[in-house]
Amino acid sequence: MKHSLYYKFILGYLIFGLLGFAVIAVGSSRLMYYHLLEEKTEEMYDEANLIASSYSSVYQGKRQELNTVYPQLQMMASFLKSEIWVVNRQGIIVVDSDQSSRSGTVIKEFDPTDTGNRFYRIGSYYGQFPYDVVSVSAPITGNYNTYGYVLVHLPVYRIQEEANSALDIVYITAVAVFVLSLIILLVFTKTVYFPLKKITEGANEYALGNLSYQIDLKTHDEMGYLAATLNYMSDELNKAEEYQRTFIANVSHDFRSPLTSIKGYLEAIIDGTIPPEMYEKYLTRVIAETERLNKLTQGMLTLNTLDSKGYLSRSNFDINRVIKDTVASFEGTCDAKNIIFDLTFSDSIQMVYADLGKIQQVLYNLIDNAIKFSHHDSTIYIQASERYEKIFVSVKDTGIGIPKDSVKKIWERFYKTDLSRGKDKKGTGLGLSIVKEIIQAHGENIDVVSTEGVGTEFIFSLQRASNG
Repeated sequence: MKHSLYYKFILGYLIFGLLGFAVIAVGSSRLMYYHLLEEKTEEMYDEANLIASSYSSVYQGKRQELNTVYPQLQMMASFLKSEIWVVNRQGIIVVDSDQSSRSGTVIKEFDPTDTGNRFYRIGSYYGQFPYDVVSVSAPITGNYNTYGYVLVHLPVYRIQEEANSALDIVYITAVAVFVLSLIILLVFTKTVYFPLKKITEGANEYALGNLSYQIDLKTHDEMGYLAATLNYMSDELNKAEEYQRTFIANVSHDFRSPLTSIKGYLEAIIDGTIPPEMYEKYLTRVIAETERLNKLTQGMLTLNTLDSKGYLSRSNFDINRVIKDTVASFEGTCDAKNIIFDLTFSDSIQMVYADLGKIQQVLYNLIDNAIKFSHHDSTIYIQASERYEKIFVSVKDTGIGIPKDSVKKIWERFYKTDLSRGKDKKGTGLGLSIVKEIIQAHGENIDVVSTEGVGTEFIFSLQRASNG
């Protein structure tokens, strides 16, 4: 992985932090400045109108001197941190809150209406200030006449200083949030990066063929679930690999034995070890061995077909009739061992919905096994009964039974118990594997109950055909 994902995340995190701070620094600075500008100018305009109303009473003859309202002018100027002028219509400064030499100064090109669509203007105010100020004006009126104007000037740098003071808090907050957001990075490192690193190491081990490697991750989240899934996958692959080795070994063994016999018999015939009068006997054995190879091959092909999906061709048929027909095909074999069948059906006709050919194969394999491992002069019991929308079929013998340690292994491909090898040299070990694959492909179950020396019973279920 070369840490690329982690480094990309850190790089993205840092870029996010820097861009976020830049946006706050530029955007917030402008927004804060214009917000304070609007707020201050409105406040200045209100105060200018208040002062103008006070001075209008002088011009209306209610007061004798302009200086009588001068304390109010100074107080307002101090409160607003600004400079306030009273200017007559000719643009001459009559009163200055700063008590500077501006009193009596003529403002050249004075025009109180040049603010446009705003009630304030920004600049040096006709060259009266060496720096930019925000200026608002309010007319002094009385008796329907305008006698002059109250001008309030606030240095722009004061608004900027106030904006910067407020922005300091924003900057400190942004830095604090950025530092606290490191928790996200720590959480990502602990919950994503480290688990992902372990999973990647595990995947590399699997790629190298070490399927026994276990990813040590016990978290209860998606990463833990992924690790558990990969561990399960490696276990299954390991089992599949082990099964493949066993499968190949079993196939090699089961093919080698008849091939060795065939080769030995034919070489003995060619080199004269077997006399001509014995040819028929040994050629018959060669044919038997080839039949055994053919049976083994057919069984493997059947299992290969069963491993594919969608192979079933289902229809409705009478399971009782199929059982009777299959039993009849073993008549000759049963006569040789004097074995009889006891058939029991819960109804005269019991319709099931399944693949007829495949179910015939299941019955054939189970009955064939029952005959092989039954004693002479014994009975094989076959029963078909209906329960809960299912038809249960039982094939039971009173033969040698299956050893307890072999019961769970009989479904494995090529598995043969020691007793079966001694009893049936022609078996392939695929019959019960084929039976189980067919039943499971139908979505049904098959079980076995066996006691060594007493007998064995196989029970499988089939879906009952609907009446419609």
